[in-house]
Amino acid sequence: MTTDQSLVPLRATHSAPVVFGAGGAIGGLGGMIGLGGAEFRLPLLIGLFGFAALSAVILNKAMSLVVVLVALPARLAAVPVAEVAARWPIAVNLLAGSLLGAWAGASWAVRMRSSTLYKVLAALMVLMAAALVLTHTSALGSLSLPLRAQVPAGVVAGFGIGIVAAIMGVAGGELLIPTIVLLFDQDIKTAGSLSLLVSLPTMLVAFARYSRDGSFAVLGANLRFTLVMAAGSSVGAVLGGMLLGVFPSLVLIPLLAVILVVSAIKLARHS
Repeated sequence: MTTDQSLVPLRATHSAPVVFGAGGAIGGLGGMIGLGGAEFRLPLLIGLFGFAALSAVILNKAMSLVVVLVALPARLAAVPVAEVAARWPIAVNLLAGSLLGAWAGASWAVRMRSSTLYKVLAALMVLMAAALVLTHTSALGSLSLPLRAQVPAGVVAGFGIGIVAAIMGVAGGELLIPTIVLLFDQDIKTAGSLSLLVSLPTMLVAFARYSRDGSFAVLGANLRFTLVMAAGSSVGAVLGGMLLGVFPSLVLIPLLAVILVVSAIKLARHS
C-alpha cells in the first residue's frame, strides 16, 4: 500500500441527521431507478464528507453491503424463490469471474496512489452513467450466444464487474443486470434478483481483501457514521422504490447520468 493511502483515517464529525439525510437522498435516487444508489454515494463521501478516495471506497462498500442485505428479502419476495433458484447456473457462471475480479480489484485499489485512484474512479463513474442510460432507455435483447461461448463470456464479464464493484465500493447491479439480460436472456425483474445473489458474495470477497490492509481501519473509526448513513440509504431506497415509475425515465435517467458525469469530472480533478 502506498504512503499517501496509509494516513490516520478521518473521523467524520457531521451530525447524525445530516448523515442520515444524505444517505436517504442517495438511497431515494437509487430506489427510483431500482438500484441502491452507491454510485451516487461515492462522490458524496469524497466531496461533502471529505474522505480520501480509498477510505470512501471502503465505507461505500460497507454501506452497499447493508443495503443489499436489506433489499434481498424484498427482491426475493417479488420474484418467486423457486424461479430464482432454477437459474442458479447463471449466478455460478458470473461468480466464477466476479469473485476473482473482486479480489483483484481490491488488491489494485489499495496499491494505487490516491491521485491515480481518483482518476480511475472518475472513469468508472462515466462507465456507470453509460450503463445507466443503456439499461433504462434501450430495449435490451439477448445476444443469443451458444453455450460454449456463453459460459466463458459470463466468466469474463463477471471478472470485469467484480473489479469495478471492488474499486468503487458498489454492489455492481448497474452492470450485472444488463449483463444477465444480454448474455442469459432473462427479463429485467429476474435479472435484478440474480444480480443481488451475485453481488453479496462478491462484496464479501472484496471486504476480505480490504480487511488485510491498514486502510480498513477507516471503517472502525467511522462505524457510527457508516451505520447511520447505511440506515438512511436503506430507508431512502425503500421510499424511492415506492416512487419507481412515477417520474418519467426520459427525464430522470439523463439527469442522473449527468450527475454522475459531473461528479466524475470533479473526482478527476481531485488531488
